Amino acid sequence: MREVDGPKEPVETGPPPFSEHSADSPLSIHAMTVAYDRRPVLWDVDLDIPPGSLVGIVGPNGAGKSTLVKAAIDLVPTLSGRVRIFGKPFQSRRRMVGYVPQRESVDWEFPVTVLDVACMGLYDRIGWCRRVNRAAKERGMEALERVGLADFADRQIARLSGGQQQRTFLARALVQDAHLYLMDEPFAAVDAATEESIVELLRELRSTGRTAVVVHHDLQTVRRYFDHVLLLNTRVVAFGPTEEVFTPEHLQATYSGKLTLLEEASEALSKHGSSP
Repeated sequence: MREVDGPKEPVETGPPPFSEHSADSPLSIHAMTVAYDRRPVLWDVDLDIPPGSLVGIVGPNGAGKSTLVKAAIDLVPTLSGRVRIFGKPFQSRRRMVGYVPQRESVDWEFPVTVLDVACMGLYDRIGWCRRVNRAAKERGMEALERVGLADFADRQIARLSGGQQQRTFLARALVQDAHLYLMDEPFAAVDAATEESIVELLRELRSTGRTAVVVHHDLQTVRRYFDHVLLLNTRVVAFGPTEEVFTPEHLQATYSGKLTLLEEASEALSKHGSSP
């Protein structure tokens, strides 16, 4: 038998391509499992985030909400499965993704200003060891203006309130002009006015075709804030349009009978039903 001359095509290792997932999806996850110390935190997660949507990730403590966001951008390793950003691995799409971490995961004593943090969103383009130029600072200031922090540009981040710190990292994500935003509890430790301003900004992003995936804990605001919701408790309990998925039955399955949370959810559903 005659061998074919020339180099052979490279063989891709790992699981086969998942053709049932859309390459247009900002975030596609296929059969993803994550474990800490051999204990599964996420198990066989499979979903497609629709483009141009605001998606809330909801579930009890320890459900894997933050882990899902971190695994999507390679901050924690996966045991199995695949993640794609607009059909490609994260490393080739990282400029298209803006990430807002939990406040508790940030060293707020680090000696940088609010503008310094905002400009960090451009480091992937200008280089970590290169000086931030005038154009980058102008973009950083524009992002700070959008989150209402332009007057705090020169302030050390340690001197900010919790809500101001949260908005600083939101500005860092905005300066990237990303297409997908992953936010880990952006409403934690913020006042009502700041929360509303962040929600308005998310809606503005959605109106330009951007997608935001937000880890969220307040069941009473889920229907008002998100058009899609992912109910998560290690596994995906339900995912889809909020009107269809955010139901007492699905919440019961998600929270496993934690009555206080379910009572809050029922109250939220009642308020929604009585609203004009």
